Amino acid sequence: MNSLFLGRPINSQGEEHTQKAFGWAAKDNSGVLSPFHFTRRTNGDDDITLKIYYCGICHADLQITRDKFGLGLYPVVPGHEIVGIVTQVGCNVERFKIGDKVGVGCMVGSCRACESCQQELESYCPKLESTYTMFDDGTGKKHYGGYSDILVVNEHFAVRFPENMPLDAGAPLLCAGITIYSPMKYYGLDKSGMHLGVLGLGGLGHVAVRFAKAFGMKVTVISTSPNKKMEAIERLGADLFLVSKESDQLKAAVNTMDGIIDTGSAPHPIGPLIDLLKPQGKLVVVGAPEKSVELPLFPLLMGRKLVGGSAIGGMKETQEMIDFAGKHNIVADIEIISMDYLNTAMDRLARGDVKYRFVIDIANTLCEHCYGPTTKSKS
Repeated sequence: MNSLFLGRPINSQGEEHTQKAFGWAAKDNSGVLSPFHFTRRTNGDDDITLKIYYCGICHADLQITRDKFGLGLYPVVPGHEIVGIVTQVGCNVERFKIGDKVGVGCMVGSCRACESCQQELESYCPKLESTYTMFDDGTGKKHYGGYSDILVVNEHFAVRFPENMPLDAGAPLLCAGITIYSPMKYYGLDKSGMHLGVLGLGGLGHVAVRFAKAFGMKVTVISTSPNKKMEAIERLGADLFLVSKESDQLKAAVNTMDGIIDTGSAPHPIGPLIDLLKPQGKLVVVGAPEKSVELPLFPLLMGRKLVGGSAIGGMKETQEMIDFAGKHNIVADIEIISMDYLNTAMDRLARGDVKYRFVIDIANTLCEHCYGPTTKSKS
């Protein structure tokens, strides 16, 4: 991907890649991650470089490293829930200084000129650059994510972390938090006194409960697991709990909810959820099942109901989200792991054996001399 100019590595966009970096990468669809040397671009005038302290593990990391979408874009250094400390700033940088706590989420670039970008919705830019390469965007760029020691990013795509927010438990909010916050704001499901259903009590779902309660909403958790009821109500503060396999419970809750945030990552029926909505209610899908689901249209017509979707939000909204979370003490429930536990954590994530988010302690456990032979990048 790189050419040589005057003995310096230059990529196809003319960027110098001279900063040595070290992380863990998947090299094939086994998804097994191992030590990996590569280079990052030199800190530019508009860039900041950060030393990564923590990186959350998202379910998308598992899907991409194990090539669930058949893309085969290896090597992959995953990670888009990144927090760290600024170590270098470019001469044009205005928002950050050395020593600041910052976070980087799911994107590191966009065209900055299209309609979406002009509306501060960079996440829907057709030229969006994901923090690590998840899809072939035709640009030839290769991005490596946060399972690594450093990151260079344009300051526009970083957020300032609230002083009171712990870096480790705050890291997952950079994906899970904005994935929940953005649709709640956009679809108007953020008003005190409204009744919100949350399907699934995992990495996204438990954050959804916390944001909804901070907005002053009544919350019902909908889950396939009866044993999560105590956790949902007594620990997370949900008001009600429905077991989605119990038809009597669902029938009793028909037409009671103003909206539902569907975080399910496994295929599941949509019809029963639509029935739970009040007339003009909204079902918003934020999970990403690998298989399509059937959408019944008649209940939508008869109730003037809406089924929508949402990904992450733009950078302005992401900063708004993290500030709101800091004000209301919203963080993720996490299990901190060392780098050498990473593959075990991935296997556990595939089984759903985590409550609710793994976070890698990068600063204390990523050591390039600790793991034996390493493989150097060709880029």
